[in-house]
Amino acid sequence: MIKVGILGATGYAGIETVRLIVSHPGAELVRVVSQSFVGKKISEVYPNLKGICDIECSALDIDDIAKSCDVVFTALPHGASKTVIPALFEKGLKIIDLSGDFRYNDPKVYEKWYGEPHSAPEILKESVYGLCELHRDEIKKHRLIGNPGCYTTCSILALAPLVASKSVDNTSLIADAKSGVTGAGRSAVLPNLYCEVNESLKAYKVATHRHTSEIEQELSLLAGENIMLSFTPHLIPMQRGILATCYADLKKPMTTAEAVGLYKEYYKGEEFVRVYDAGTLPEIKHVAGSNYAAIGVVVDERLNRAVVVSCIDNLVKGAAGQAVQNMNLICGLDEGEGLRAAGMYL
Repeated sequence: MIKVGILGATGYAGIETVRLIVSHPGAELVRVVSQSFVGKKISEVYPNLKGICDIECSALDIDDIAKSCDVVFTALPHGASKTVIPALFEKGLKIIDLSGDFRYNDPKVYEKWYGEPHSAPEILKESVYGLCELHRDEIKKHRLIGNPGCYTTCSILALAPLVASKSVDNTSLIADAKSGVTGAGRSAVLPNLYCEVNESLKAYKVATHRHTSEIEQELSLLAGENIMLSFTPHLIPMQRGILATCYADLKKPMTTAEAVGLYKEYYKGEEFVRVYDAGTLPEIKHVAGSNYAAIGVVVDERLNRAVVVSCIDNLVKGAAGQAVQNMNLICGLDEGEGLRAAGMYL
């Protein structure tokens, strides 16, 4: 049984990780760290866990974590992870980081998009980007995983087959994505309050969102050349889920059926990626509460352009579920263990 600790357990991504781990047949949750709720049971903070997980929240104690845990999930704010993870890494722990601090191959890219130096560049070299469908073999060999962002997972999975097959003009890529409010975290900040979000829809951080850099990093690796794309995130009055509509100009004519065939071949054998048949497109309610990504493709033959619709649950495949998928890989378990539950259609 893998002994698990979760740092930042009372945030939305952290508590989703708790929910998945307590029902995981190969894992035991032994530590939950939350500076804001030290001494309180996790089930007092989230009563849905009452009688299921009543473990007490503790303050961060690196030595205690090292003695008690085999795997640590760090669901800490960006910037905080890179100050904590070096000490955990030196203790020999396996770490899945849900922040942006260990997702980059180049610390200069991190510094450009996050506006501060990376304080642990040597440890960053030891990490691998944890998008399992692209880096499965590398993930198995590492013990520090930079768990991908939610927008990035949705957008990369949408565009990867087209970019990898050299089917599109890489200067034409556009990702237009909408996310539920949980993607902004649990902090009570004015733009995310109910009355500010309800009955509205807004774009934000246009041309400046940090996830742009992650998408570009991974698509550039697939293309074998540097890629820049236009990425625009939107906030919608919904709790969870992301829908990304991505656009790419084709190099040569292709039918919708051919595009769907390309996607089905690329994701053949990928348990958590569902490619829809021609004529059907995914919706957020098809994946909410699950670790599945759903992808549909249409070719606009008038414009010779592929339009790809991709949906995930931002808290599961976009955060905690993907983190558990990574844990399964680095611990030698069945990759889908603890993750095969259907989504919540209603």
